[in-house]
Amino acid sequence: MPYHSLRACLLDLEKKSELLKIPFETDPNLEMAAIHRRIYSKNGPAILFEKVSGSPFEACSNVFGTHARSEYIFRAVLKKMEHLIKIKLDPAEIIKSPLKSLSTLPFALNGLPRKSWGKPEILKNETSILKLPLIKSWPMDGGAFVTLPQVISFPPQSKDVKQANVGMYRIQLNGNDYLSDQEVGLHYQIHRGIGIHHQAYNHSQEEFKVSVGIGGPPSHTLASIFPLPESLSELLFTGILGDRAYRYSWEEDYFIPSDVDFCITGTVVKNELKSEGPFGDHLGYYSLGHPFPYLKVHKVYHSPYPLWHFTVVGRPPQEDSSFGHLIHQMVRELTPDEFKGVKEIHAVDAAGVHPLLLAIGSERYMPFRDIRPEEILTQAMHILGKGQTSLAKYLMITTNEENQNLSTKNIPAYFDYVLRRIDFKRDLHFITNTTIDTLDYSGDFLNQGSKLIMAAHGSPIRSLSTQIPSALEELTEFKNIKIALPGILLCEMSSYTNQENEFKNLTALENKLSAYDWNGVAMIVLVDDAGWTSQNLNNFLWVTFTRSNPANDIFGVRSFTKNKHWGCDGPLIIDARKKPQHAPELIEDPQVEEKVDQLFKKHAYLSPYL
Repeated sequence: MPYHSLRACLLDLEKKSELLKIPFETDPNLEMAAIHRRIYSKNGPAILFEKVSGSPFEACSNVFGTHARSEYIFRAVLKKMEHLIKIKLDPAEIIKSPLKSLSTLPFALNGLPRKSWGKPEILKNETSILKLPLIKSWPMDGGAFVTLPQVISFPPQSKDVKQANVGMYRIQLNGNDYLSDQEVGLHYQIHRGIGIHHQAYNHSQEEFKVSVGIGGPPSHTLASIFPLPESLSELLFTGILGDRAYRYSWEEDYFIPSDVDFCITGTVVKNELKSEGPFGDHLGYYSLGHPFPYLKVHKVYHSPYPLWHFTVVGRPPQEDSSFGHLIHQMVRELTPDEFKGVKEIHAVDAAGVHPLLLAIGSERYMPFRDIRPEEILTQAMHILGKGQTSLAKYLMITTNEENQNLSTKNIPAYFDYVLRRIDFKRDLHFITNTTIDTLDYSGDFLNQGSKLIMAAHGSPIRSLSTQIPSALEELTEFKNIKIALPGILLCEMSSYTNQENEFKNLTALENKLSAYDWNGVAMIVLVDDAGWTSQNLNNFLWVTFTRSNPANDIFGVRSFTKNKHWGCDGPLIIDARKKPQHAPELIEDPQVEEKVDQLFKKHAYLSPYL
């Protein structure tokens, strides 16, 4: 049975003991986010905040807090989506499973967008920005943000729902230079559909009118973040996900989604920018203040009994990790069709998603040639040239001929397989002076950095050791050495100064290390704190791949450049120390944490989440 509203979803979760109600008043300034983080970290239930300071509205979070709960919410659609995708890949599936295919047809047709009859309920209630739950998640955030928005835009001169773009672009509700209760910030990254619309309006006389939905059926939220092909209507897909038509209306030339809990309408100020941020983001650092577009607020509508739906992002994994899980569950069958020859792709959540991509490809041609990466390099280029995967900074790709059970989800086993086979003299391929994720500050400038393809194919060329070479103990450059994974050393060094000095220091270190025997060592990662980085796999992945820019921060023992190809004859060195241009990492406010400690001790039903 599809959910018609977010509240219907919470009522269903309550029946399953998957909802925690907080009846006392909570502060949207840091406190609610701190409560959310505690409950999420213990795999706790969805949360309903019944009294939000300064707002008449209830709020909810952690709805998608576990993979199991997310799958339950979309239980009705997961299997049908899988069958629809099989039909897309193989139309003969209709003949193979005619009854199942016929039963799926109404499911797809149910999703067709439908204009609401009469005046929808949401248009009968208005409020203001200042009365919304103004939730601030991290101490250095520039203000309160909408963290689960559905931003809806159309190209100039269009009201065709097939041309609508729906995206999850964060909205800053207050702070900075925004006029209070009149302006809100709009942050969108490169490669986003709304950017195409914005560019078109800059060359048009029309006003750029945008609607921001919050809440509504869970399908509305998931569809706004789903990586869809440009040919597929996002409003249609929302309906398919919810097994219910996407209902909408138009009011004063603004598109109004009928089933959301809140809808902010406004006009993008063309050819003007205001500073947006900082904001504690999903890489585990703040995205700093930068000029971005902003909206002149027109009206704020809400349903009769609305819920303010929010989440808290930060160093992964967080609640938004479940979006990636659901997306993978629904589209995993599409990977070989979308990327010919590619069997698996895994954006590593613990590394911040975009910094590290793991893939398994295939070498289907040239059986008579030397065994080396060939076709998987073209597959890697395809991955880096497609939609969201184009934001990857490190892409590791291999084949699985020698281990059919190899999985990108088993990260230690995957690293072991690749590092035994990769030839650093031949198999490193850099792309320099290119775009990277807007939220990644490892490059020299906003959106600018480099990428590295690490390709491996064939039989092992080295073994991997779990021992620290005794000869390294005499090196004064290293304060502490730990093992991260077999063949990977974490070496603690003094703090990074500047690029010019460190290039000289690390070039000298390369020469010094060339005299050592490196049997069993494939990679050396330079870090600020080897003890903390080695505590668990997630720490290693986060530090290594969020704090390094391949072209600037990769060195190698006995390195060389030949015909403009860089390689090394010994271990690869990755400088993953903090750099001056890096954004601050996210640190909780100790006073707020102490207050939340006391709240959890005071209320017995919260004590399990201490």
